[in-house]
Amino acid sequence: MSRYTLPLVVVLGGLIGAGAVWSSERFTSPGGADRARIERVVHDYVLSHPEIIPQAMQALQERQSGETVAANRDAILTPFGSAWAGNPKGDVTLVEYFDYNCGYCRASLPMIADLLKRDPNLRIVYRDLPILSEASRTAARASLAAAQQGKFLGFHDALYAGGPVSDASIKGAAAKAGVTLAALDTGAIDGEIAKNMATAAKLGMNGTPSWVVGNRVLSGALPVEELEKAIAAARGK
Repeated sequence: MSRYTLPLVVVLGGLIGAGAVWSSERFTSPGGADRARIERVVHDYVLSHPEIIPQAMQALQERQSGETVAANRDAILTPFGSAWAGNPKGDVTLVEYFDYNCGYCRASLPMIADLLKRDPNLRIVYRDLPILSEASRTAARASLAAAQQGKFLGFHDALYAGGPVSDASIKGAAAKAGVTLAALDTGAIDGEIAKNMATAAKLGMNGTPSWVVGNRVLSGALPVEELEKAIAAARGK
């Protein structure tokens, strides 16, 4: 029997009329001959329609990630200081987990700017996720210091515009944004980084950029149209 059979009984039972017993509150698992008959029907249906397997697994993954987002909503949606952009009262929040050394994060900058222009009801929250190098962590600490001082976006743009991340480019971006690195609150900042790391692990993120919108978790440098679809879906709910 396929390892997909039992989960797909629930997914497909109503669709194929397999005789599964439903109530308004729960699914009652059949036994004996009925169970064997249902498994055979599902087995034959899956062999005839193998395309439903990735569809069903994707639906399961999205449901699980949605539950994780709901359980960690404050840690995801509440910005650290001024690490946000767009409409502060926007009806949808798009969260980006990023690393300053990530080329795909850099490539996503025009797309984010485009989204903000297109959608006046969108809020974006930026979450530092320094996973690529020690320089990434140094940059994240400076970024979060800027957020504490209400100067996140100025530092964020200046550091990306300053080329490869280095001690010199970090200090240069801080000077340009008016950020005082000597005032860096290491306790709160390191706590924020640790929280972001823990939340990203719970959400199954394994790279940057990663995104959360509504109850969905997305990965990679995505086309603006794909993020717009996710935003529209979140708005529709």
